[in-house]
Amino acid sequence: QVQLAQSGGGSVQSGGSLRLSCAAAERTFASSTLAWFRQGPGKEREFVAAITWRVGTTKYADSVKDRFTITRDNSEYTWSLQMNNLEVEDTAVYYCATGPPLYRDVDLKRAALYNYWGQGTQVTVSS
Repeated sequence: QVQLAQSGGGSVQSGGSLRLSCAAAERTFASSTLAWFRQGPGKEREFVAAITWRVGTTKYADSVKDRFTITRDNSEYTWSLQMNNLEVEDTAVYYCATGPPLYRDVDLKRAALYNYWGQGTQVTVSS
């Protein structure tokens, strides 16, 4: 049974926009920290953005700050990543994830601390 279901993504030219969404099967799977990671070709999985479920505090990787926006909808157990001004370097498989309360930046960026993951969705940005 899929616990986190992703949607969105696709292909776009540099400078374009895409939106990713993640839906939890139930509130149990939408834990305290909601996040997005990505893994580019030949690269390790890296942190993109995170938001806390209760308060909505956000954190972004420096590479996407001011271009990407993470939001959540508590009533629907969903969270999204709006990606604007996309660059070729943003090409990757994007994964949503959820985990326990994480307060330190170093912990937010550690994929191993997240309990549930989406299936991944491809984002391709061409020049």
